[in-house]
Amino acid sequence: MKALIDTNVVLDAIAAREPFYKDAQKVLNLILDNKLVGYITASSVTDIYYIARKYLHQTVLQNTMRYLFRLFVVIDVLGEDCLAALDFFIDDYEDALITICGNKVEVDYIITRDADFLGNVKTTPVITPADFLARQKK
Repeated sequence: MKALIDTNVVLDAIAAREPFYKDAQKVLNLILDNKLVGYITASSVTDIYYIARKYLHQTVLQNTMRYLFRLFVVIDVLGEDCLAALDFFIDDYEDALITICGNKVEVDYIITRDADFLGNVKTTPVITPADFLARQKK
C-alpha cells in the first residue's frame, strides 16, 4: 500500500505538535515497519524544512531531514505537474498539486489534516491520520 503524506502530518510527527503527533508518528512507524510505502513531494520538502526549523535545532533538523529522505520516496514535481494543477478541479493550488503528484505514482491514499483537502478529491481517498489508522485495524 502506498500513501502520500502531507506536509502537516510530517511536521506533526517530527515536531511533536499536540494533539496530533501520536497519530502522525504511528503513520510514520508503519512506513518504518515496511507496512506502508510513504511518499512526500519535493515541494513539501522545503516547507517541512522551513517550518521545522522553528521547532528543532539546526543540527537536529538536518539529521531529521536526512532521516526523512531515507524513510520517504520523494516525488519529483515537474513543470507539467505545476501547470496541470492550475486547471485541476480543486481550488486550492497546493492541494491540487499534491493530488496530481499522488496520482502520478498511483498512491492509495493521501494522508492529511487539512480540513479543506479532506473529501475534496474524487480520484484518491484523502483522509486524516486517525482515519487511516482506524482502517488499518480492520
